[in-house]
This record gives sequence, C-alpha cells and structure tokens, in this order.
Amino acid sequence: MKLIQKLSNSSLVKPNNLVFFTSVLAVIGPVIILSGGVWDAISHLQREPELFWTIQHISVYTGVSMVTSAGLIGIILLVRNSVKGILKKGIQLVIVGSIIQLVSGFGDSLSHDIYGIDGLISWSHQPLEFGIVLAALGGFLIIKSRQHTKLGMFLPFSIIALLLLTSWLGFNVFLIFGHVIQCIPVYDIFSSGCSIL
Repeated sequence: MKLIQKLSNSSLVKPNNLVFFTSVLAVIGPVIILSGGVWDAISHLQREPELFWTIQHISVYTGVSMVTSAGLIGIILLVRNSVKGILKKGIQLVIVGSIIQLVSGFGDSLSHDIYGIDGLISWSHQPLEFGIVLAALGGFLIIKSRQHTKLGMFLPFSIIALLLLTSWLGFNVFLIFGHVIQCIPVYDIFSSGCSIL
C-alpha cells in the first residue's frame, strides 16, 4: 500500500507529466509507424524476405506500442477525472486510435496467416491507418490545449506529423477508388499493393 502511495505522489505520475507523456507518445509513435511502413514497402520493392521479425516490422510494432502506452496513460488521466475540454477530447481520440490499431493489427496478422502477403490496400490496413491518424490528431489536440506551456514547442512537429499521416491515409483511400489508373505507377513500389483490388 505504501508503494502505491509513493508511486501516486511521484512527480512522474502528476497529471501534467502524464499529459506530456501521452501527447509525445501519441505524436512520435504514429511517425515511427509510418516510417516503418514506408521502409517495409521499400523492402518489398527490393524483394527482401517477408518475415514477422524484420527490423521494419519491429519499428512499426515499436510505434504501435508507443501509441498504446499513450492510450493507457490517457485512461489513467480520464479515470482520475483530471482533464477537461479539448484536452479530454484529445486523450479520448488517442485511446480510440490505439484500440483501432490493436484490433486492426490483430486482424492484419490473421489476414496474413490466412491469405499470405497482402498489399498496401487491404481490409485491415485502412482501419489501422485510420487509428494512426486518430491517435496523431489526439496528440495534436493535447499539445494544442497546452501550447502556452513547454509542450507547445512540439506543436509544429505534431502538425507536420498529422499532415503526413492524413496524406498517407488519403493516398491509400484514393487508391481504392482510382486503382486502375493509380496502381500502375505505384505497383512496383508497393509490390502487391494494388493486386487485391
């Protein structure tokens, strides 16, 4: 019991620090996921073996772990009732985004087990990407709500991250609807990215 009291009184679990960790993890995690995903697509172009534990996949899993950690910290903040307004909405988006990523990631793993290697467009990738965008949007809202504090220095980075991630999701959604024309030039880059359409 004394350990829990000491932990609760620790400066690391103060609401301001938890908000800081939540926002930074919710912004940096999606950028790492996107970087690992693009790196994985490039490795497909180079015909590298597709294994579960490639460094590209590990970087994606690291980013997802960061967003999941942000979601868990966000749950602590919500349970404590220590957040309100735009900050609360941002934390809720991070939580929902992390849940969508975990469910879609599990679905993607099942899809790979059943159907083998898929491409850029699949029933599990787009929800996963939507979860990443939601988490990044939540991180942006958290930082925006605290822009007049030290956390405000991350605001430009969070805006750039949100724009990159939204563009990536938009690109993939556009491929769904314009796949015949759009997939021809990008097919080599994303290997089987358009083949399932």
